Amino acid sequence: MKMRAVKMLGLWLGVGVYAHGQAPAQQPAPAQQQPAPIVRHNPEIPTITVESRLVNVALNVVDEHGAPVPGLTADDFELAEDGKPQKIAYFERESSTPLKIVLAIDASGSVMIDAKLEEAAAKSFVKSILRQQDRLDLMDFSDRVDELVGFTNNPKKVESAIERIPVGTSTALYDAVYLAGQRLEETASAKGERRVIVLITDGEDTTRHGSYSAAMEQAERAGAMVYALIMVPIQADAGRNTGGEHALIQMSRDTGGKYYYVEDKKDLAPAFMHVSDDLRTQYTVEYYAPQKGGDENGLRHIQLQLKDPALRAKYTLRYRTVYYGDH
Repeated sequence: MKMRAVKMLGLWLGVGVYAHGQAPAQQPAPAQQQPAPIVRHNPEIPTITVESRLVNVALNVVDEHGAPVPGLTADDFELAEDGKPQKIAYFERESSTPLKIVLAIDASGSVMIDAKLEEAAAKSFVKSILRQQDRLDLMDFSDRVDELVGFTNNPKKVESAIERIPVGTSTALYDAVYLAGQRLEETASAKGERRVIVLITDGEDTTRHGSYSAAMEQAERAGAMVYALIMVPIQADAGRNTGGEHALIQMSRDTGGKYYYVEDKKDLAPAFMHVSDDLRTQYTVEYYAPQKGGDENGLRHIQLQLKDPALRAKYTLRYRTVYYGDH
């Protein structure tokens, strides 16, 4: 059953992009949880309100072999925004904070060659990743984007929808990233929530509806980490267009996510497990953003590093490096 159309902020007029239920109102996302205002109950004393924005940063720390590094504390890190030092307000090891995930599956014929293997791998991922506090939204994309299941923690609903994904002809990749970011941004966030977009695709946008820059900005505005499972031909094809692959790699890196090449459909399930493991071994870092800062578009830059130069040389940090502070 096809869902009703959603206008994507007027960026791509005439494009058939579909989502579950009513078209969402185009409103800025709610701010993340803020400290309670200070209220003096004596009516003769003016009310004082403190406004701060708690910024959530999911952080992966790995060694030279890519293995997660456990046991670090807030004291091991130093944090800055736009070059100005900030105090870490909250730190959690091996994060149990809620996940809000959009799983977007490329339904074009070039990817859905062995649909049963993909279905099984996606179902296994959904079962392994969803806990009581997590929510997952399922989309497919080919000629257009369909939201098949809205945010839920019921794996059976998602699994049932995965079995009904139709095969299309084109790949509206950037539309999918944009709409996934939009859906994440417009939903209320839980305390310490981590937002994630997981893509299964061959990496090439063939519809020319959207653009990389618009999709990237929307993912950043949503505070989403992009994980890309890039399907490539089994045979080495030196003539294939790798521009889309490189765009996904850059998007993953810039948002603090990760990418995986899947050369054989049998490797899809292990790739999903890598994503699950990566999300389960993250640290959560939170700080109160300065009231003023950023460029004319509200873009602010985050800098995180280990204090000890010796540890800095041994370990690699992965996290989102920017966010928008204009809402």
